[in-house]
Amino acid sequence: MPGQLLSKIDALKDTALELHSKLVSIPAIGPTNNGGGEKDKADFLTSYLKEHGFGEVKSYNAPDDRVECGYRPNLVTILPGQDRSKTLWIISHMDVVPVGDLSLWDNDPFTLVQDGDDIYGRGTEDNHQGIVSSILAARALKECGMTPGCNVGLIFVSDEETGSEYGLEYMLKEHENLFKKNDLFLVPDSGSADSSMVEVAEKSTIWLKVTVEGKQCHASTPEHGVNSLVAAAALIVEIPELHFHFDEQDELFSPPYSTFTPTKKEANVENINTMPGKDVFYIDCRVLPNYDLKEVIEQVEGMGNYVAEEFGVKVTVEIDTKNQAAPQTSIDAEIVEKTIFAIKEIYGVDAKACGIGGGTVAAHLRERGYQAVVWSTLLNQAHQPNEKGSLANTLGDAKVMVLLPF
Repeated sequence: MPGQLLSKIDALKDTALELHSKLVSIPAIGPTNNGGGEKDKADFLTSYLKEHGFGEVKSYNAPDDRVECGYRPNLVTILPGQDRSKTLWIISHMDVVPVGDLSLWDNDPFTLVQDGDDIYGRGTEDNHQGIVSSILAARALKECGMTPGCNVGLIFVSDEETGSEYGLEYMLKEHENLFKKNDLFLVPDSGSADSSMVEVAEKSTIWLKVTVEGKQCHASTPEHGVNSLVAAAALIVEIPELHFHFDEQDELFSPPYSTFTPTKKEANVENINTMPGKDVFYIDCRVLPNYDLKEVIEQVEGMGNYVAEEFGVKVTVEIDTKNQAAPQTSIDAEIVEKTIFAIKEIYGVDAKACGIGGGTVAAHLRERGYQAVVWSTLLNQAHQPNEKGSLANTLGDAKVMVLLPF
């Protein structure tokens, strides 16, 4: 049985290329990034699935008056299984990020270019590969006349790139009756080039905005002011000291410790001969789940109070983004074991469960107690100019997916 399914997926290679080409040609950029949304891509996928014999393809529309149609679509189609009480859900997203600086692209970002196994275009990897792989797996099941052990549900969501409020989060808030606690969830939206990374946990994330206020003056008479840049620099170099307060390690993650990284700095004065009176910078903190993010805030505020007293400035710490980590999916969970087994069967790789520092939509699932893994075989070209995907990875991941419901 598996051999027939795998051969069918191989036979769909040209189909995979055609699907990738069509998906790339439909931008699907969300309104937060000044785009028109995902409707055109959803309309294409709905027509495509119906044309190839899928039954009901339902759109769950999240109202959003920022786009012309007034909503952000989320598509669902289900292949019935032998056990109708359980569903394997494969969740991919339709939206893509903007292209950025067009001069950095070798070709039109929205026209697929093939070079052997490599395919170029915005969205080829993030997240068209997941969309195409899941469709190939479902088509193989249908066209081979095989009923999977449980239902197989494909979900194509909107708004993954800008927070998921109109995507998976909307689905879980407004239509959670679709899902059961014994359902299995695969999100093919993160992974490694060797297929080995099965993500089951995420670090907590907090981004802090730090404002340092002194007194602006002419640079030739610094005694008349208070240099906010010097004070901000002193605070920035203290940030690594946070490692001594949050020093636990967890080998599930790579790196296995919490990270605290000063990143963005806003412009202060425009001219060289003015001493700044206000500086603003940001800290990206990725914190092991066992720590409460309130403790991180308190430590940074304490550092700020010390610098304020030392340099005669005012330091304000504000939260830009705060996400306490969701509970991890157990490494013994059914979806984890099935995914690791299928990866070994298809890729010959001994995959392992791991945690990551970044956030994924799986967090919305884990917060509600669902078993979810994030996995795919990626070149990690997401959001880059000349974004590149792989036909071999698209087909290989489809083969992994088709084994999961058995």
